[in-house]
This record gives sequence, structure tokens and C-alpha cells, in this order.
Amino acid sequence: MTVPVQPRGNAVVAFVVRVVVVAIALAVAVWLVNGIELGATSTGGKIGTLLVVALIFGIVNAVLKPIIKVIGCPLYVLTLGLFGLVVNALLFWLVGTLSSGVGLPFVVEGFWPGFWGAIVVAVVGFVLHLIIPDGIDRR
Repeated sequence: MTVPVQPRGNAVVAFVVRVVVVAIALAVAVWLVNGIELGATSTGGKIGTLLVVALIFGIVNAVLKPIIKVIGCPLYVLTLGLFGLVVNALLFWLVGTLSSGVGLPFVVEGFWPGFWGAIVVAVVGFVLHLIIPDGIDRR
């Protein structure tokens, strides 16, 4: 059985679409959640900051989340998955800390803004991925 090979261009488009979706979701979180701040003043600065933070968000989720899921598996089972909300909040808070650490004007001011920000990003990302055609957004 052969597996069809996807053209490389489609993978790049899918990656860019995912980054843009996360950036839009982050913008909604900044707008809705007190304690998540975007300090850039110009429109271009805001867009650039959100895109770079979306990249950081993707890297943190790709590297740390699987490790935490394996190590914290008993807590996920014990809490029927609710521990995932805490993990997402802490990872979102970490993204804000890392972003501020590299000089980006993006701040998450604690656990609760991270908690609500992670929920907003997840919901907005889910809705946007429903709207985007599957041919563009391969997940």
C-alpha cells in the first residue's frame, strides 16, 4: 500500500494558516481577558507581535505539552481531564513569560488570565478551524 505524498507547498500553507489562526485567537484573548496585554502601539507592531507569540505558543505546545501529558497522566485520569485546563493555563502563562523575556510586548499577568486566555484561544481556534476548508487546513 502506498501513501500519497503531499506537495511541500501545501504543508507550508497549512503551517501558515495554523499560525495565523492562533494569532487571531490570541488577539481575541487580548481583547476579552483582563490581565493579557499587548503593548505594541502600531497595527503592524501588534500583528507582528501576535504572529511571533503564536509561533512561541506552537513551539511550547509541541515540545512541553506531550511531556506533561505523559508525566501527568495519573492526574488527567484522576480528575477526568480537568487537569488539562490547569496545564493549558500554565502553558499559556509560560508563553506570556517567554514572550516578555525575549522583548515582545505581550504579557500574561498570572494564572487566572492564563486560564481564561487558554480557554478563549482554544474556543476561537476551534471555531476558525471549522470555518477554514480542509484542503487548506490539514490537521
